[in-house]
Amino acid sequence: MPKRLKERLKRAVETVLKGERIKTPAIVSVVLCDDKTIHELNIRYLGHDYPTDVLSFPLSGGKLTGQMELLGEIIISVETAERNAKKFRQTLEQEMLRLAIHGTLHLLGYDDATPQQRRRMRSKERKYLKLVALSARIQS
Repeated sequence: MPKRLKERLKRAVETVLKGERIKTPAIVSVVLCDDKTIHELNIRYLGHDYPTDVLSFPLSGGKLTGQMELLGEIIISVETAERNAKKFRQTLEQEMLRLAIHGTLHLLGYDDATPQQRRRMRSKERKYLKLVALSARIQS
């Protein structure tokens, strides 16, 4: 993974954690994979027989509390991200950042199963994407 993308993904996760007022130490890994791998994970852990763009696995064993360390993994399919980037006419990096943000929100307990939940997630994604873009401009 290019160093710039690695730093931007890290910044995206940190931006969400800060924006959601997570003050406890947090360890979140971001794994980039292909469609075959994410498809296998989707079947094994969620029972969904298709590849997806992002999966989140909270590993802390429960809800976040004041003393609990947030520990989780975000798995992103680069192949699906590439297709989505073309479909939505944005760069691959923008799509990867959106997926990292989306995955982090899932780790924090947000869901997108209903239309109302999806609207809330999309709103938060847009907010954090803007903050990440602003941060990149300031650091340039």
